[in-house]
Amino acid sequence: MSVSNFIKQHLISRICAGEFESASLTLEDISRSYKVSVTPVRAAVQSLIEEGYLEKGQNRRLSVVSARAGAIESVEPPAQPTDYYKVISEDLIRESLNGEAIILREEVTAEKYGISRSLLRQVFMRLAGDGLLKHQPRRGWQLRPLRQADLNAYGEVRLLLECKALEAAWPRLVDEDIHSMLEQNRLPGPNGEEPHSDESLHGYLITKANNPYITDFFERHGKYYNVVFQWEGIGRPATIETVRQHRAILEALLNRDRIGAEQALRAHLGFCRHIIRTGLAAQNS
Repeated sequence: MSVSNFIKQHLISRICAGEFESASLTLEDISRSYKVSVTPVRAAVQSLIEEGYLEKGQNRRLSVVSARAGAIESVEPPAQPTDYYKVISEDLIRESLNGEAIILREEVTAEKYGISRSLLRQVFMRLAGDGLLKHQPRRGWQLRPLRQADLNAYGEVRLLLECKALEAAWPRLVDEDIHSMLEQNRLPGPNGEEPHSDESLHGYLITKANNPYITDFFERHGKYYNVVFQWEGIGRPATIETVRQHRAILEALLNRDRIGAEQALRAHLGFCRHIIRTGLAAQNS
């Protein structure tokens, strides 16, 4: 299902449940609600106007047609559309672990995933921005291989610069920010809730360090490795351990225990490298 179709069907379920019975909306309101650009929202809204769910007033604001509001108590909302960026990046990271710089053809790859070349190109451009792909004119897209030597070199510099960022950020830490990040790093719950790892701690320290040279390193070299480090192929046990390590760093920050925070950060970055080394060894064995 396309994004515009998902928004349309989801809006229908909300309209029929009476959610917008007395509301006045704009395209921008809906766009913010679904965290997308106005383009897919405009297509969804136009279709809903044509089918009699919405009407546009003279002030160009949208309102629900009264006969539709609350007409049905419950309409099953649609399933979320497939996140092809997530699906394709997961597959390409596995290929990257092989250490070979393969060439990807748009036509063949689009057919493999059953999507249009236009959508695939959007995904590839985003992955190129992350450093995972590089466009080769008249050839296709080259996958960046992950090699042990590159990982080791990046890991060494990352450790030095993140510890320096922690030191520089220390007087600028905000407890409210730290509490928020702590809440986003959740261990498995008693009722079967899955663990949730939030990586924003690293970017937070780099931002708070306010050092343009540290920022420049991570902006130029960090995107690719961030994608790899967040690879879901690391598995549930590693995700749980990552959450524990994040929480240990954040709790030390709250307690203003700088030595403890740096020790926890060093242990965490070493663990990240270990996980990827393990993945490389398994992929190439």
